[in-house]
Amino acid sequence: MDITGDGKDIVEQVDLSIRSRQLYGFLEKYLDEREFTIIKYRYGLYGCKALTQREVAQKLNISRSYVSRIEKKALATLKKLYDNNPY
Repeated sequence: MDITGDGKDIVEQVDLSIRSRQLYGFLEKYLDEREFTIIKYRYGLYGCKALTQREVAQKLNISRSYVSRIEKKALATLKKLYDNNPY
């Protein structure tokens, strides 16, 4: 591990890479289109800029509170998937 020389823990890098691939798989497979879109914009995934709930609401022409509810539901779904699929 000392050979890498960049000061980062290789185990953490591998774990992050695996979890990232897993996240993208979960997003595409388990979220409906609206949930997927909101999570993508809120967290800046797939090359998008991260937006506030208000900005997402304006972009999708829905209320901020509706964005919040959808985001909360989508995150709960993703958490459940991670809890049931450690890798």
